[in-house]
Amino acid sequence: MESRRVLSKIVFIAGAAAAALAVAGFIAGRYVADNKRPCFSEKYVLYVYPDTESSVAIDSLVSGAGALRRGSLERCARKEGLETGIKPGRYVIEPEFSAVYVVRMLVHGWQSPMDLTISGTIRSKGRLAGKIGTQMMVDSSMVAEALADTAFLAGYGFTPENIFAMVLPDTYQMYWTASVKDIFDRMKKEYDIFWTEERKAAAAEQGLTPYEVSVMASIVSGETLKSFEYPKIAGVYLNRLHSGMRLQADPTIAFCYGYTLDRILRKHLKVDSPYNTYKHKGLPPAPINIPPKACIEAVLNPDEHGYIYFCASPAFDGTHRFAVTYGEHLKNAREFQRALTQRQRERVAAAASR
Repeated sequence: MESRRVLSKIVFIAGAAAAALAVAGFIAGRYVADNKRPCFSEKYVLYVYPDTESSVAIDSLVSGAGALRRGSLERCARKEGLETGIKPGRYVIEPEFSAVYVVRMLVHGWQSPMDLTISGTIRSKGRLAGKIGTQMMVDSSMVAEALADTAFLAGYGFTPENIFAMVLPDTYQMYWTASVKDIFDRMKKEYDIFWTEERKAAAAEQGLTPYEVSVMASIVSGETLKSFEYPKIAGVYLNRLHSGMRLQADPTIAFCYGYTLDRILRKHLKVDSPYNTYKHKGLPPAPINIPPKACIEAVLNPDEHGYIYFCASPAFDGTHRFAVTYGEHLKNAREFQRALTQRQRERVAAAASR
């Protein structure tokens, strides 16, 4: 009888030990699964907005990053307080990340930097605001308000009229949650970095300030999409400026009409505006667009030539023909007009034959 009791006790102890080991193994397995093992099958970029709930974020991780163990995410979320502590941001999730690491990313706001790219043709503040708003968390309307805020822009040394001079087309690495002020601070920092003593000296050699270089570059930018022509066209306008001629730049007329003209006619050259370079000598008051850096460099390092005039090429390939004398220019202009007339006739004939 005594031996049976001893045996029963041994069996009980062994069973309890086995159960304890099983529980410990289960707990250890969960710990490893939650804290050590990779939890995702795909690289994924998770955007968390201010009103995003933790459950929605977890759903996105499951569907987008291919979370291997939803249970791990939910356990870590409860432990780390994700429900009340989730932070807005742009988070890049790598497949090798553990569940607890990703949850802590969201709780502590460990964002991944992103590229804010300002490029392309930007001729209005609305366009600039839209480009920023579509890439960053800030709403484009907030950027537009800042671009019209005299007091805000004065802190950077600019105004709503001339703020385009501060904005350099480039790719800025920032956090997605950056505020409007953060974004403008970064653009001003890059502007100050760009304008080295060497570039300021190059501007002075052309008789210009850095600001005036930006204004001239905006005109060059408005004349052509062919970057190889930038230095040549910059040289034309600098020749005009230095000789005391009016710039007579069509892009400034287009600016006066809000870029709504399909074609600039003689009547448009009479518009009453300080930006009308057919009426007023010198540079217009402010940039008429955001010029590429290559245009700025072209004004700083223009081609040296005697050209005063240029007009579109009759080849209609986006290039221009240049001339030293007005007579040469008239000849080039007539060839272009003849080619344009012929092209229009061909289009009418083609349309009629359909």
